[in-house]
Amino acid sequence: MNPGPRVAASVLGICLWFAAGARAGQVDFNAARLDRRLPAVRAAGAIAIDGALDEPDWSRAPVARGFIQNDPREGEPASEETEVRVLYDANNLYVGVLARDREPGAILTSELAKDFNRQSGDDFEIILDTFHDGRNGYVFATNARGAKWDAQMINEGREINENWDALWQVRTRITGEGWYAEIAIPFRTLRFTSAGSQTWGVNFQRRIRRRNEDSFWAPLPRIYDLTRVSLAGTLEGLEQVRPGNDVRVKPYVLGSSGASSVASVGTDAEAGVDVKYGVTSGLTWDFTVNTDFSQVEADEQQVNLTRFSLFFPEKRDFFLENSGVFQFGQGGGLLFAGGGTGVGGAFPARGQDAILFFSRRIGLSAGGESIPILGGTRLTGRVGNYSIGALTIQQRSTTSSPSANFSAFRLRRNVLANSDIGLLVLSKDAHGPGYNRVAGADANFRFFENLNLNAAAARTFSPAAAVPGAGSDSMGRAGFSYRDNVWDLTAFYLRIGERFNDEMGFVPRVGVAKFESQYGMRFRPRRVSRWFREAFPHVGFTNIARLKGDLQSRLIQAHLSLAFQDGSGSEMGVEPATEHLVAPFAINRRRGIAIPPGRYEFNDSFVTWRTNSSAPVSFNGRVDVGEFYDGRRQSYLVGASVRLKGRLNASITESRNQIQLRAGRYTTDLITARMEYGLSTRAFVNALVQYNTDAREWNSNLRFNVIHRPLSDIYLVFNERRDTDTGGLLDRALVAKMTYMVAF
Repeated sequence: MNPGPRVAASVLGICLWFAAGARAGQVDFNAARLDRRLPAVRAAGAIAIDGALDEPDWSRAPVARGFIQNDPREGEPASEETEVRVLYDANNLYVGVLARDREPGAILTSELAKDFNRQSGDDFEIILDTFHDGRNGYVFATNARGAKWDAQMINEGREINENWDALWQVRTRITGEGWYAEIAIPFRTLRFTSAGSQTWGVNFQRRIRRRNEDSFWAPLPRIYDLTRVSLAGTLEGLEQVRPGNDVRVKPYVLGSSGASSVASVGTDAEAGVDVKYGVTSGLTWDFTVNTDFSQVEADEQQVNLTRFSLFFPEKRDFFLENSGVFQFGQGGGLLFAGGGTGVGGAFPARGQDAILFFSRRIGLSAGGESIPILGGTRLTGRVGNYSIGALTIQQRSTTSSPSANFSAFRLRRNVLANSDIGLLVLSKDAHGPGYNRVAGADANFRFFENLNLNAAAARTFSPAAAVPGAGSDSMGRAGFSYRDNVWDLTAFYLRIGERFNDEMGFVPRVGVAKFESQYGMRFRPRRVSRWFREAFPHVGFTNIARLKGDLQSRLIQAHLSLAFQDGSGSEMGVEPATEHLVAPFAINRRRGIAIPPGRYEFNDSFVTWRTNSSAPVSFNGRVDVGEFYDGRRQSYLVGASVRLKGRLNASITESRNQIQLRAGRYTTDLITARMEYGLSTRAFVNALVQYNTDAREWNSNLRFNVIHRPLSDIYLVFNERRDTDTGGLLDRALVAKMTYMVAF
């Protein structure tokens, strides 16, 4: 008997029980925003960035205070007072912060690393909407030990480019009052108009991790974060400041030595250069020659129990920077990102049904091996109401792949208050095999602050021989999402033709029509608010059919997520599924185990848990138990993490799958150990060690990084792979790399 409807009814009952204790905020956020105006004061003297705020100019600057919580007690004053002042001169914007704390010994700093994890400790964040358009901005964050994080934000957080690197300074210190931060942001780092008098959108965020508290100067509803710049305050009084040309030249030199089980030791030396040029106040032009990514962390291994290619995220800086410009037709987020992943190999991970531009197709083989890149160029930014992205990369030839040129063009126009329409064109030209083209258009609309509607359509063009058979070569998607303090709703319909062939994207299956809908309610019962934060029961339905009409996959999900005030949490759920195979499914080729064609109905149950991740020692785990095609599956994951004095962050995770099928049984183990140690905010040691019985490999990736001057690094990287059965060496490499950035 299918338990899906019964479980969904139980989840609805839980919703009604929690509803009696729900509480909503009492603040008029739009009115509060209009009151949040902060004048910037021109500094009369020099400002030393030392974290002291002892220059006379700081005492003349007006103070931004009165921060309001948006979590956990929406609309109430922050538990600790925060004071922010803003100065400027011809070259820099200065922000002075006093984060008062009655318990300075309890201030939590989790990391020293650049682009640190902001959610794991106390921090202070700034967003600057320099065009004052209520859509886009620059985000800067620091913690009590002076770690730095920066990003570009587009369309109120729909795209966040965390790999944007800015030239800026910060110094901090902890005192008996709390902690101070003194920040200098050069105007040449930012893009803004050339008007003589500048008015920007601005907001400030304070996080107190031991209370899991987030508060904002311009208050925000709980469902939003700092990127909601349409609700930001106003920074005024900036007179006669100009953005710089922001020309950066970053050459590199590299030396490497390697060995493998089939080749002798070899050495190599390389050099290359990256150039960044601010063409206008909104456009940036990048050039790269002989691009190298040897310093990038290795991929985290996965065990594949699906019929689809595994998705590995992009980690290379050049492709990550401004990557959001090329995002196409993705629509709103889905509710189940932290819950189940789809039963029995029937479903790829959510949000990965049709990624039209997937930069890992450039410079990486299907197995993740590096393919040399000769060079390329990229133009990204804004001109008036238009966002532009243009990229072209030339990939060298290897013994296994021909040389190829990859190009992408993205144009998007802002419409209405916070909506946009756009188009995307992709082109791949490979030596010998031929060409591949993709053209598409999309639209994203926001209404009433909470409702998002989106639609996209695309078509591919390839030689007839590249995609044999009949069928459509188009793709279409339409969906909506709605979220307020209680309701969280998402639905979309996706259709992908049989001959849709996107060689620059990630499209795990074609020739299907997919409907997905997900519904959730968030409750914060007052009666247990001292220790319990939120209950989030949610249900979902997914149906995937072949375009001929017969069912391919169906999934019902009923989950309950629980969040506690200390940051711990749990989720549990059941996932009845139906899977119709028309061909054998080789689930483990190495062991020769396959699942025969047929219709399968099976259920999976899971539970996850996590303790407070900011504690010195924390734990997490997951258990899945249920039917699996014509057999059963039991999966376990357990992990532990250690944080010591804001310098050491270490974790180890083991996941085990025990598969029992009519064709055979097997067990896989994947162990992942990670260590990060901050010697200072400019020197770091990182290690990633993985043991995979399915791939029969040990993998080690060790990296030492020193920031010897702003945006300039020295890397020492060691990679090694060994056979898990014999311990024999598969391959090994040692790389030393140095970059040196010069700004004009």
